[in-house]
Amino acid sequence: MAGLKVVALGGGHGLAATLQALRHVSRNLTAVVTVADDGGSSGRLRVELGCLPPGDLRMALSALCDDTEWGHTWRDILQHRFHTSGPLDKHAVGNLLIASIWEQLGDPVAGLDLVGRLLGARGTVLPMAMVPLEIGANVRIGDEVVTVRGQSRVASTRGEVLEIWLDPADPPACPEAVTAITDADFVVLGPGSWFTSVLPHLLVPGLNAALHTARHRILTANLVTQQGETENLTPGDHLRALHRFAPDLAFDTVIADPASVDDLDDFTGAAAALGADVLLRQVRSARASGSHDPLRLAAAYRDAFENCHGDVG
Repeated sequence: MAGLKVVALGGGHGLAATLQALRHVSRNLTAVVTVADDGGSSGRLRVELGCLPPGDLRMALSALCDDTEWGHTWRDILQHRFHTSGPLDKHAVGNLLIASIWEQLGDPVAGLDLVGRLLGARGTVLPMAMVPLEIGANVRIGDEVVTVRGQSRVASTRGEVLEIWLDPADPPACPEAVTAITDADFVVLGPGSWFTSVLPHLLVPGLNAALHTARHRILTANLVTQQGETENLTPGDHLRALHRFAPDLAFDTVIADPASVDDLDDFTGAAAALGADVLLRQVRSARASGSHDPLRLAAAYRDAFENCHGDVG
């Protein structure tokens, strides 16, 4: 099983949790990361330099760092943020490093590979698109439907997200990401910010087409709702939202923690609409109930892969 080709899609803390788990399962791991962040250090660099927002890519690289003193040291350096009264305030060192390497090499993929070598990363990190993206959404707030633009604003919106889109609407997918998904034994989507980190991958036409050719697709449900964009959604609503954006995309398995599923019949029905079975496993951290435990999640992924193992290799 360690030789299986596994691709994980997402961004931020959700994707980092997935990668920390999957590195215990596969030695052939690729992360495909959203590039729509417009807030904080990433947003400032994006505006000033015109580059891809590096923050989610930095987090994915850090999650894959080599499990040695060298890897942990460089991970901590990349994650370090300045706290000053000047223009460097809240910039992450890794964001500055990645942006600098991109300017030197002129190639985002080669730049990420170079940072990965510095970390001894146990896997490859790729952007989902080759241009920075903007997320837009139609949101129902009370009796009014308003348009919200920007990842940070959509993530914190107070209302029901009815629709999301990308600008540009037909962005160039990262070619290496398309190839990785097409060649993968398993593609894992989620957990994470549903409308701003998970579902945007389905809106990149090249990635969407590649996902339809993937051999097996696994969906990881969130443990809790996110204040803002999903705070009023049930676990089943999350699955129905995905089905709405990609009605013909089927999944093999949905992994969920039983403590997070308040209505199992509803959740199972929503999963069935995706063509998926539900795999209930205790995957939450004992210390932080809103976070996944890497070893527990790794065991759940192993079970999900084994359930499909007769169709692999």
